[in-house]
Amino acid sequence: MLKSSFGKTAIATVLAAALAVPASAYFQRSPAYAAARAAGQVGEKPDGYLGVVGAQSGDIEALVADINIKRRANYTERAQAQNVTLQEYAFAQGCELIQRTVPGEKYQTPAGAWETRTSAAPTRDPRCP
Repeated sequence: MLKSSFGKTAIATVLAAALAVPASAYFQRSPAYAAARAAGQVGEKPDGYLGVVGAQSGDIEALVADINIKRRANYTERAQAQNVTLQEYAFAQGCELIQRTVPGEKYQTPAGAWETRTSAAPTRDPRCP
């Protein structure tokens, strides 16, 4: 649960620091991940982690688990460096990752529904900058 004092300004600060990292280093995608994302089998969640959309194979579930382990390790390191909680940092990343989805990709709304991104802006948590 996010602290109530963690508002848009704090999220913007965390995002600014996170975006200083070259996107190519952080957002590289394996062919399996890219295929699963393009097929709508996985999507970005508001908590900063990847989710499995619907019932998927064990291979897709394992792929998502592996990516989320790597994300958590990255988030933990960066949260400590920025003196914020893991949950705060992950939430800020969720805001950014959902914003970076492209039309056709899946993302989870704050209410928990899976949506397919259109050319319109995605529905994000109101605390996102």
